[in-house]
Amino acid sequence: DRFYQKYPCIVITAKGQPDVASRMFLSRIASELQIPVLALVDSDPYGLKILSVYMSGSKNMSYDSASLTTPDIKWLGLRPSDLNRYDLPEQCRLKMTDNDIKTGKELLQESFIMKNPEWMKELQKMVKTKEKAEIQALSSFGFQYVTEEYLPRKLREGDWI
Repeated sequence: DRFYQKYPCIVITAKGQPDVASRMFLSRIASELQIPVLALVDSDPYGLKILSVYMSGSKNMSYDSASLTTPDIKWLGLRPSDLNRYDLPEQCRLKMTDNDIKTGKELLQESFIMKNPEWMKELQKMVKTKEKAEIQALSSFGFQYVTEEYLPRKLREGDWI
């Protein structure tokens, strides 16, 4: 639907855990073009882990983090607070597994979470409600809801953390 024509942007997907090439590309364009980087990930602990890899690198490659990180990346969505704010139907909300909850609690101890009070609040909400959702859940409102409603509203309201 050519979202990029209405909202000048560069859309990147690493389809799960970001690979080195995607991380390096994002780091380089953010630095050279001086543009903001906003992340749209699933509202679950693993979405936050993906965001953390873009932000501060993977633990396995900490020796090469300078060229592979985008420290100013912002969390656009899908955030736990979005589930109610956008009236996501109950059937689109998933119960967190015991492993999800354990991972969420472990993430609450990570420095990248602790140094961002808004991220901490969102993750605490996720663990407390024991609810998660995938980005695809937004399509329950229609095929183009994400690009016609959700993202434009988020961008218009500056709703990222």
